[in-house]
Amino acid sequence: MPSTSLRPRADLPSRVRAALERAQAAAAERASALTARDPSKLKSLGKELARLEPVVRAGERYLKLSADLAQARELAGGEPEMAALARSEVAALEPAVAALETELTVLLTPHDPLDDRDAIVEIRAGTGGDEAALFAADLLRMYTRYAERRGLKVEPISISEGNLKGIREAIVAVRGNAYGDLRSESGVHRVQRVPVTEAAGRIHTSAATVAVLPEAEEIDVKLEDKDLRIDVFRSGGPGGQSVNTTDSAVRVTHLPTGIEVKCQDQKSQLQNKIKALEVLRSRLLDRMLAEQEAARSRERRAMVGTGDRSAKIRTYNFPQSRVTDHRIGLTVHNLQDVLDGDLDEFLKALRIQRQEESTEG
Repeated sequence: MPSTSLRPRADLPSRVRAALERAQAAAAERASALTARDPSKLKSLGKELARLEPVVRAGERYLKLSADLAQARELAGGEPEMAALARSEVAALEPAVAALETELTVLLTPHDPLDDRDAIVEIRAGTGGDEAALFAADLLRMYTRYAERRGLKVEPISISEGNLKGIREAIVAVRGNAYGDLRSESGVHRVQRVPVTEAAGRIHTSAATVAVLPEAEEIDVKLEDKDLRIDVFRSGGPGGQSVNTTDSAVRVTHLPTGIEVKCQDQKSQLQNKIKALEVLRSRLLDRMLAEQEAARSRERRAMVGTGDRSAKIRTYNFPQSRVTDHRIGLTVHNLQDVLDGDLDEFLKALRIQRQEESTEG
């Protein structure tokens, strides 16, 4: 079984108090008239407060229960009539404090600034034909349900439909500090089940790939007009009366890298161009970050396994209602809940693994 906790640091109480003080100061700064006139500062403070909110919630409870535990331990060694009651209280408080220590150690581990970004999620059907496209649609639904559970917004950018209500490719933006958790979803997802097209009842194995990119800002990646080729063409597939009647679809090619992005799901050519450039920036930022990571340490494992997105990361086995994440050796037997967006157990374990790796040499 994977490790599901980090060892609490001795200075945890002081770090919790510092975080509570910072949250209070950030809230006051955001409420000031000066900040109200600075949209960039307002956005930055909003993201910081959203990240600190779970720290405040857990931190206040941790400090209170820690004080109660210290008092109970002191009474446990005193007068006999009070000692028995105090020992009972110690037994109840110790696991609660330990759980909060683990939670806060995770929450207070220095995070990547990119974790506060929106996420661009790209899902593509892999090997398996129509069954792979159906599985890609299942994954899109899974991430949509996850976002709904977390109060995040999913914004479709480009969706290419397949047969039987499957999806050949889907690109969506998940708005609201989503990258930090979803970044670990990058890789090959494998499904084992009896396809709807299988008459003999045999189990087939199919796959879909997921790539999660941090949303790039113009300050991260500057696009020069001379480096872009922009083509327009008629939209294809489902989409209403305008489909195949106007040249509203857009293809943007980044000439230096050959990266190509198509978008046809928006209402106008301009909107499709804006969305395509958004995806292009994120892909270029992802490429730049991957190159930097490789230069720093080619042997150190990166975000997903070895950092190679061709690596199988998770298997969804329908006959056994089993989901296994191969990177952390974690298996659960609630497949339907996972497909309904209950990814918390996996994402927490993956976040802990990532944080442990970041503190190694």
